[in-house]
Amino acid sequence: MKRFQNVGTFDAGVIASSGGAVPGGNAMAMDAAGVASGMAFLTSELEKRDSLLRKPLTSVTYPRDIVVKSGGGWVDYVSAQAVGYGITGGSGSSLVQAGGSNGLPIVQANLEKGLYKAHTFAAALRVMWVDMQKDRYTGRSLDQLLQDGMRVTYDKHMDQNVYTGMEEYGSTGLINNPDVTETSVTGGTWAAKTKEQILADINIAVTEVWAAAEYDEDAMPNHILLPYEQYTYIMNTMVTELATETILDYVLKNNAAAKNGKSLYIGPTRWCKGAGTGGTDRMVVYVNHERFLQVEELVPLARVMSQPNAAGFCYDTAYAANLSEVELFYPQTMMYFDGI
Repeated sequence: MKRFQNVGTFDAGVIASSGGAVPGGNAMAMDAAGVASGMAFLTSELEKRDSLLRKPLTSVTYPRDIVVKSGGGWVDYVSAQAVGYGITGGSGSSLVQAGGSNGLPIVQANLEKGLYKAHTFAAALRVMWVDMQKDRYTGRSLDQLLQDGMRVTYDKHMDQNVYTGMEEYGSTGLINNPDVTETSVTGGTWAAKTKEQILADINIAVTEVWAAAEYDEDAMPNHILLPYEQYTYIMNTMVTELATETILDYVLKNNAAAKNGKSLYIGPTRWCKGAGTGGTDRMVVYVNHERFLQVEELVPLARVMSQPNAAGFCYDTAYAANLSEVELFYPQTMMYFDGI
């Protein structure tokens, strides 16, 4: 039988001289005596490798809060048609025909076209040839890691594009559109309000937006965005000390939309924090439906070209997408309420 000899012993002198730690662990630093006694072999072999690769912490919520349509190609603008109707004398008593009348009011239509900007997202990743050869030892694909990073970058770009737009590009988003009416809630912030007062704020907001849309059944608001602090407050605070129902539960059951047979979604987003006038927190109330609001991935993110770069000793890959700004077709179906 083959025996392993001279693997060394753990004497007090070696242990005392092998102290030290690495960030995040208590691994021993080897000195000459430790190496001579075989401890280098034991240290490397007894290491447990964590196979989980910890990626950066991040989140995006734009697919939840807006309809994302795909297709359209490489264009500079997106257009949308709207029609308005009018009739001579209005739709009231002028339509009543008296005896002997020989003239009829005329219905007319006015077509208008709205233009929305589109922009190109483009970025590249580079994989060094030598690093590619090392993949076989690490067990991970560097190319796949960089592709994941590209996707994260794209999603964060889309998140900003949807909520605030690009100031340098002259576009806006869900929480800062200049065509949307801004107002403030009364009676202070939600942290100092009762469940009835918070419900009143929401019902007033829903009703005001609905009234601006002439109470069109399809235009009743169905989506509300809040900062995380206010959302957490109403989600955690019970309506009474003995109740099992939170303020959020109470509001979702008793709001104006629910009482009219509609479903109201209330969700948090970090973009509402400090978005109001004077740095106040903003509540956004709107109709989340493609008839009223959308954003377009005219060309979804794609790997458009890849080639070896001999001078750079690497492979370069370009990714691109074509995106629209937020297309708000009916500004009256959205309203901002600050100071919550």
